[in-house]
Amino acid sequence: MERVVAYSLILSGVLFSMGVLGVMIRRHPLVMFMCIELMLNAANLAFVAFARHVGEVSGQIYALIVMAVAAAEVAVGLAIIVAVYRHRMDVDIDDVSSLRG
Repeated sequence: MERVVAYSLILSGVLFSMGVLGVMIRRHPLVMFMCIELMLNAANLAFVAFARHVGEVSGQIYALIVMAVAAAEVAVGLAIIVAVYRHRMDVDIDDVSSLRG
């Protein structure tokens, strides 16, 4: 059982690292959202692995909460991207920072 938890945590760390690299390297907002989702799913995997190791359900409950927050984040983020695209006809991340009022 220890080996399964260790492998799950290694996979979680690799997925989280890929998400961080994707957010730092890519400049397209949709790709950035997918990388953020990858990071949140890596955290979910770690929650579930620790919950399985301890033998409690609390890790799975936290994973469900993180999934709900991720769904709300995607809905709001995509609405902002669509609004910026309709206003400017471009969704370049570097240009969006100039919209501060």
